Amino acid sequence: MVEQINVMLYGLGAIGSFYAFILSRCKRVRMTVVARSNYEAVKKNGLHIKSLNHGDHVVQPAKVVRTPAEAGETYDYVVCAHKAIDNASVPQQLAPAIDENTCIVIIQNGVGNEDPFRKTFPKNAILSCVTWVGAIQNTPGVVNHTTSENTQIGIFPNEALEPTVEKSRLDEFSSLLREGGTPFTIEDNIQVQRWEKVVWNAAWNTLTTLTMLDTHAWLNSSPDSVPMTRKLMREVIDVARKCNVPVQYELIDQLIDKILAMPPIGSSMQTDCKMGRPMEVDVILGTPVRKGKELGVGIPTLEVLHTLLVAINTRMTPR
Repeated sequence: MVEQINVMLYGLGAIGSFYAFILSRCKRVRMTVVARSNYEAVKKNGLHIKSLNHGDHVVQPAKVVRTPAEAGETYDYVVCAHKAIDNASVPQQLAPAIDENTCIVIIQNGVGNEDPFRKTFPKNAILSCVTWVGAIQNTPGVVNHTTSENTQIGIFPNEALEPTVEKSRLDEFSSLLREGGTPFTIEDNIQVQRWEKVVWNAAWNTLTTLTMLDTHAWLNSSPDSVPMTRKLMREVIDVARKCNVPVQYELIDQLIDKILAMPPIGSSMQTDCKMGRPMEVDVILGTPVRKGKELGVGIPTLEVLHTLLVAINTRMTPR
């Protein structure tokens, strides 16, 4: 008899839907999804994934619910893949689905995402993930996935737990990703990868949103655009290093080269702005700005862009 693993996926946007698909490929997993705008579509027709890597599939979760409380049970894993808009309010919403044995898995952009969960659930194991998955959900319940696909995963250490407990949860969840057929790497210090992606997002999300240009159009817009981009990235790295996260300055060249080797792109923040949706300003820019001020790091470019995006975000109303 195969032991069943009870998984709740919270946040059924494009990225959450992709991981719901990956995890549901494991015969051991019993999947519950918490959906909002696509609730009716997924409840009626299941979750349709169209992937250039995996083909076409329809996922039929064991439960489709509107809130964690509605599920009426607790879970082995609660996977948080919602947009990091108001992370401080989420742990209380999830509380009915979490007991002392639940492992919380955070798959989001930004830094500092784990803190509200640690505060509310001080004795639970937390796994932190950085995702590099390209997916979009233009039709409720229908997700198109490109070839972009990788996950970096690691432990958010908890002194209240034996390291062997955290390691066993990491090993088990990694086995689910492996059975689901998605590439991943296990990182010794996942905060390095979190901050590295924030360097990427702080540049391309903010600059494409404020200019409404794609990445290449921005970089070619004036002689000052590339130096400004490099300065912004360096400020974020300065903050990371002051937080004792050893991000290397060579990352700036790597990220510039990487974006130039890609086709021109916008960003998820730019899309949210165009659609009038709240943007992930706080976890991408707010946390680095707060940390920078606390630690006395000079971050003039970062502060200006953060202030402008906070202002723009006041126009956005939750849908």
